[in-house]
Amino acid sequence: MPSETSRKLRTDAARNRDQVLETATALFTTRGGAVQMADVAREAGVGVGTVYRHFPTRQALIEAVAEQRFAGILDYVRRACLPNPDTRQAVAEFLIHVAEVHERGRALSGAIESVLGDTEPRGEIRTQLGELGEQLLSRGRAEGTIRSDATVADLYMLVGAVATISRDAIGDWHRFIDLALDALRPPG
Repeated sequence: MPSETSRKLRTDAARNRDQVLETATALFTTRGGAVQMADVAREAGVGVGTVYRHFPTRQALIEAVAEQRFAGILDYVRRACLPNPDTRQAVAEFLIHVAEVHERGRALSGAIESVLGDTEPRGEIRTQLGELGEQLLSRGRAEGTIRSDATVADLYMLVGAVATISRDAIGDWHRFIDLALDALRPPG
């Protein structure tokens, strides 16, 4: 049975990890790829050894920040999009949320892309996002509000495009979403 001291140490370690991750996210969001591990430690109020204990490399830290970002998108889809009975509006909310996340976090996206090579979700989060996307699409196909040949790959393509447009400020992402929703409408 763990002692009270060992439980307190685990609690402190978890709190430190959370603080480091929160601080890193904020710093990468405002300063992008210029952020170093020592910057994170200083801002989090911990030693640099603490940062490295939780995240042995800068890449590991950025991977954790990216995963946390996608977990937030996943949570939003579960909370706000899936319960919406208007499937087309639910898909629109999903795309709008992705655009807003990338627009607010342009520097963070740059840091993620420079280290990981892209800004796409990975692993279990990607799988879960795909499953939720399929739920939305299946519901819309059954209702006749989403074209019958729309796939999760199509939805990923739209999500990637809206993320790029909003992240790189290369056009009006609101307009793109309107056009994308029209493209998902059944023909006829």
